[in-house]
Amino acid sequence: MKSGKRRRSQRAGRGPRERIRDLGPRALTEQELLAALLGSGGPGAPVSELAARILHRGGGTLRGLARLPPEALSHLPGVGWASAARVAAAMELGRRAASQQGPEGMRLSGPEDVFVRMGPLLRDLVQEEFHALLLNTQHRLLRDVLVTRGILDASLIHPREVFKAAVLESAAAVILVHNHPSGDPTPSPDDREVTRQMARAGRALGIPVLDHLVIGDGRWVSLADVLRDC
Repeated sequence: MKSGKRRRSQRAGRGPRERIRDLGPRALTEQELLAALLGSGGPGAPVSELAARILHRGGGTLRGLARLPPEALSHLPGVGWASAARVAAAMELGRRAASQQGPEGMRLSGPEDVFVRMGPLLRDLVQEEFHALLLNTQHRLLRDVLVTRGILDASLIHPREVFKAAVLESAAAVILVHNHPSGDPTPSPDDREVTRQMARAGRALGIPVLDHLVIGDGRWVSLADVLRDC
């Protein structure tokens, strides 16, 4: 009888890493997964409590947590920079895994394909990122180039930052993509001016810009109309 009680007590006291081993990660709650990621608690707080604090700081959701910079977590009591960095790394791995839904060299035949590839990577960022997708003659992806990070300003971004990589990769065409952290993908005047600048530079080099997508929260807008008018 005592032996049976001891076994039940041991099962009840299993930590999140042991539960992953025995049951698989899908059996765990988000708080338990965070606890497994952290590994151990801090001064005066068990790891489950630290995980709860981190999840609460993200508004109780992983989407909210993904939007937070590591500094926002490192200041939580008992968390510190090392644990905040682990969480930030896990969020970024999740974004990258979600963006790699297609095979290597996937064909980008339209804006929907671009959104499938780039939407998960960009939608939760707290600042703008401007990317250039370099394509071969079959419109298959050669490389994703991060051109700038920060506010997209037509007076600051230069075509050479896009087309230097395109020339080195022998790209046949380019698709431009950037996000609006507000979640509203409505293009700004600067978005349109950058599109015109890049289109003119691409024509001069023989590397056309096929599209420019602005990505928001679950939505996108194509600036193909601007390209047609250039």
